[in-house]
Amino acid sequence: MRTPAAPSPFVFIAVCALMLLTSAAWVHAGDKEDAEKAASALAYDQEAEGFNIRAELTTRQLEPKLGKATRMQLYKGNEYCFCVAVPKNSGVHITGAVLDLEGKPAGEILPVLDGWGFVLFYKPKKTGMYMVAIHQTEKGKRKEVPVSMVTGYK
Repeated sequence: MRTPAAPSPFVFIAVCALMLLTSAAWVHAGDKEDAEKAASALAYDQEAEGFNIRAELTTRQLEPKLGKATRMQLYKGNEYCFCVAVPKNSGVHITGAVLDLEGKPAGEILPVLDGWGFVLFYKPKKTGMYMVAIHQTEKGKRKEVPVSMVTGYK
């Protein structure tokens, strides 16, 4: 009867690496869900204020030194709210603005006390393509995190 051979060091290292990568993916997936839940909670509050919240939720990676900008078609006569959040326990603080047609920051921001999110309100004077710019502030930790945005209008 033959006894099984011990696994080679290569197999052992490969299995350990796979376990580390898999656990990192789970942590990352959890962070994404946390950011989405936080943004949705902010949107829920705005729905109570009469905003129609769009069904789609956008989630992207936000780097410490490079912000994110999302191009959006906004219409004159509507008031918009942009509910933006990173995972609450990330320690990252964020801020943002709507860039008007001339590229100037605009909008009224309502930040969350702990810095992990904000609601940005904007009523365009003209219909057109605008940018919603988001970036990390110096107050919190500086690291790559998922950032989620939910939009609404009335």
